[in-house]
Order: sequence, then structure tokens, then C-alpha cells
Amino acid sequence: MELPYLLEVMNEVSTSLRFPMDVDDTLQVITAGAAEAVPGIDFVSISITGKDGRIQTLAPTDELALRADELQYKLGEGPCLDVVFDTPLVEVDDIGTDPRWPMYGPRAAQEFGIGAQLGYQFHAEPHARGGVNFYSTRSHALTAESHQLAAMFANLAAVALGWSREHATLTDALTTREKIGQAIGIVMERYRLDTDRAFAFMVRTSQTGNVKLREVAAGIVEDANRKAE
Repeated sequence: MELPYLLEVMNEVSTSLRFPMDVDDTLQVITAGAAEAVPGIDFVSISITGKDGRIQTLAPTDELALRADELQYKLGEGPCLDVVFDTPLVEVDDIGTDPRWPMYGPRAAQEFGIGAQLGYQFHAEPHARGGVNFYSTRSHALTAESHQLAAMFANLAAVALGWSREHATLTDALTTREKIGQAIGIVMERYRLDTDRAFAFMVRTSQTGNVKLREVAAGIVEDANRKAE
């Protein structure tokens, strides 16, 4: 990666970490920056637990990242779970043939087109622990530079989640994630779209109207509740 471009990405990320900080926006900037800056990586997400041990995804850069994360949660196996609960670093050069995750690996390759995967664990005091998930659509795409930059972005995510407690709780972030999921379901049913297109519809609405994604989701859910009364 060219140094000027990397510095541009890092400047955007560092700006998002300044007070006052919006945790959702900051995490989205971090994952988007990672997807652009880390060599070989196509999309990124954050898996995180709360006090009750429940694991959820925050700030996915692509619907495929969200679906891959949720498949791992459902199956109870996968690199992102290992990173969150056990191993500080997980690297997978060829997810489809790696024997460590016999249920998840072949499905990730066949259903989502994932080739390689990388995960870095982080801790955000006092209760949260999680990891940043890096996905590649190509096998054997990860380099030493991929590791260096991925570790840096994982540390930034930990910083953002730790600092955010003065402005927004982790519960707020998880609630936002749930509301976005509800809104995607409503859009799918209302316009007969699949999950990818429903997510893309909400992103376009957010960008076109210059409105935060969580506010778009809240509006969709509120409208649906109003019509159901």
C-alpha cells in the first residue's frame, strides 16, 4: 500500500476518535478504513460480547461479513469465535480446506466466497471482549503487512470501545445493531428484497439523506410499528 494513501486513511480514523465521539460512527470508520488499508482484505467486522456473554456483530463493512459472522455464531465454531473467547490471533489461508472448522469452513467458501480469514482479539474494559474479523475473497492473500495493519486497527477498535463509555454505552451500540437488523427485515418484507439489497437500500438512504444509518433504521422500525397499531 502507498504511504500517502495509508496516512489519509489513518488521519480519518484518528479524527473519528476525538471527543465528543459517536461509538457507532467511529467503529464504522475503523472497519471501513481497515477494509481499504489492509492488503488482501475485502471486508471487515467486529465481534463483541457484553456482560451476559452474548456475542454480536458491530460495524460490518459488507452484508457478507455480517452473514459470515452470524453463521459462526449459529454453528458454534469459526475463527471469529476462537478470537473472541480464546486465541489472540487466528490466521486462515484457505478457509474451505482448513480442518479446524469442519462445518463453517466449507460453507464460508461455498456460500460466501471467502478464501482467507484473519482475526485479532481485543479487550475493552471493563466487561467487553471481542475481535476484529478480516475477510478475503482470495486464498493465501494475507501478508506480513496484512498482519501489521490488522493488529493496528484492532487496537483502534479497543480504544474506541473503551473511550466510548463516557459518551455511549456498549448496550447502546448493541441496541443499534439489533434495530438495524429489525429494519433490514422490514425492508426485505416491504420491498421483497434479499438481505444484501435491503442492507444496500438502507446504506444508500443514509448516504443520500446524509442521515446516520442507525437513524434510518430507527425511522423504518418506528414507521412499521405505527402502521401496525
